[in-house]
Amino acid sequence: MLREHGEISRHSRFHDVRKRLESDSRYRAVSDSVLREDLFEEHIKYLKDEKKRAKERDRKRRDRRSSDRRGSSRDRSDSRERDQEDGEHPQTSDDEAERQQKERERRLRAEASIKEREKEVQRTLATHLRDRDKGRQQHQRDEAIRHFNALLADLVRNADLTWKEVKKQLKKDHRWELVELLDREDREGLFNQHINNLAMRKRDKFREMLDEISSLELTSQWKEVKKMIREDPRYLKFNSSERCEREFREYIKDKTMNAKLSFRELLKECKFVTHKSWDTYRENANHLREIEDILRNDKRYLVLSHMHVDRTQMILGHLEDLHKKGPPPPPTASESSRRK
Repeated sequence: MLREHGEISRHSRFHDVRKRLESDSRYRAVSDSVLREDLFEEHIKYLKDEKKRAKERDRKRRDRRSSDRRGSSRDRSDSRERDQEDGEHPQTSDDEAERQQKERERRLRAEASIKEREKEVQRTLATHLRDRDKGRQQHQRDEAIRHFNALLADLVRNADLTWKEVKKQLKKDHRWELVELLDREDREGLFNQHINNLAMRKRDKFREMLDEISSLELTSQWKEVKKMIREDPRYLKFNSSERCEREFREYIKDKTMNAKLSFRELLKECKFVTHKSWDTYRENANHLREIEDILRNDKRYLVLSHMHVDRTQMILGHLEDLHKKGPPPPPTASESSRRK
């Protein structure tokens, strides 16, 4: 289409000629305005390249003519005399044959260049259309996921329901048509994720309730705790008593692990415990009792009273680790390493 419009030159600008092209169906076939302008610029670049090649051909032609004029007139005269003597017509010169051959080669190269450029434009257009279609499909998929999550949030609030039970209910909602783009695996995966989120929220609420019990300790028993929370909605919503008991035990296990971590932090904070403490303990076992007497002032030590044997082993393990590491480096050594 651009080649057919002779008024388009290498100096033309897209916004100047756009109105003359808009009525052409081939113009409207490229729906993306940015791509249209890119294709136009490609055509202008081709016209400029053609102009440069034409100037180069004219220059070479003038050079050849100048060279011919400087040739020997005697050679041309002898050639004419021989032609007259033999009764023959003058033949096409080698230069003319070579010029025609080069002209044919030039046309072939130009045609090949045009075809290659058209292929490149088609490839660019195809890539652009694929990317656009892919982007549109991704947008439609994201919209379908958003609608499906909203449908689940409105209709599914029980974490014990199965996909088979819920699917029939969801299909009755008018929004189901908006999520048909998603395949079965996608819908079921989003449902399972929604159920997991519901279960986690109930679990967090249940643990939040346990955190509020000021008298709860790591040694507390479920029977005692159950009496204190049985009227709380967060307990009632956590389904069966057996499930609540399992979650309570997991809660105590996590609390115990965190208590041990806090106790190890306490040991690291104790400046009076050094790399020499292990040798002191081996020489005098009462040194351990001295350490425990000082630690007893911290809640992080007292909270593990029900597992004093394990607590003692943690202290001894800390003393041994410090002994193996040896004395800490002097401040000047660490300062010099930072400079490096």
